[in-house]
Amino acid sequence: MKKTYLLFGLCLLFTTIANAHEEQKEASSVSTLNLNVRRIALELSTTQVKHAREYKDSPITQFTADSQTVIKGTLDVALEYERDVLRWDNRLFAEYAKTKIKPADEPADSNESADKILFTSTYAHKVWTVDQAYVGPFAEAEYQTEFKRNKPAPRQKVARGKAGIKLFDGVVFKDLYVAGVGEYDMTYDPEVSKSAVEAGFRLENELREGVKFYADGYYRRYLSYSEYVGSDLVYDLNLTARMDVALNSTLTMGPYVSYRRGRSRAADVDASNFMIGLSFGYTDLFKLIGE
Repeated sequence: MKKTYLLFGLCLLFTTIANAHEEQKEASSVSTLNLNVRRIALELSTTQVKHAREYKDSPITQFTADSQTVIKGTLDVALEYERDVLRWDNRLFAEYAKTKIKPADEPADSNESADKILFTSTYAHKVWTVDQAYVGPFAEAEYQTEFKRNKPAPRQKVARGKAGIKLFDGVVFKDLYVAGVGEYDMTYDPEVSKSAVEAGFRLENELREGVKFYADGYYRRYLSYSEYVGSDLVYDLNLTARMDVALNSTLTMGPYVSYRRGRSRAADVDASNFMIGLSFGYTDLFKLIGE
């Protein structure tokens, strides 16, 4: 619990320092506010899951799904505010997939292979410039839940705070960070406080005109827990990549791949979820304030 308070204290410290710095800036500072529709997509894919039986009670849907063909919807939008040395992003990410399957000699059944709602607010402070990118401290607050609970587990409800250092707004790397994490998991009763360390990235690279490569991911390693819950993860690895071919100024199509891997405290084998498929997407940028 003390580690969790420390992490949130660091978040508050970074914000206080940044606000003090901003008060010293000239009144003529230029601000920008953009609504970035990073992705609204319909995805067609196949899923391969290993060791689902050992993770049948896990609240993580990706580790308990059947190997199957799936159709998934994804929403990723962010409100991005920037002024002088600060950047403040508020993001909503949601994904959901449910497929009806009919195994041989068994009745038809339905299965979720993705279910996630994530609200994120991130403050980053520009201290240094490295190769056309900014580097500085950042603080982040997250709340993660899902549309439906993954029976028999209760609905996932997690509040998470992060504080660390990141490189951002580069030509290729849009985010590259390391952070300490404080997590308050309200999924089970009693609630569980956890501490962790995390590294993550998000990149974009234009391979040629009309073709872009995107990738993002994180690795989170848990260090402590206030209570024992067998389905809590020891580590969590999540990676996605896709190649978008522009159909016009806003519509794209291309292949994608995602991979998630982790191990629970109660299991002696890792669980993994591998997806590969085709994505049809919409992306756009709405400039609300500034250039």
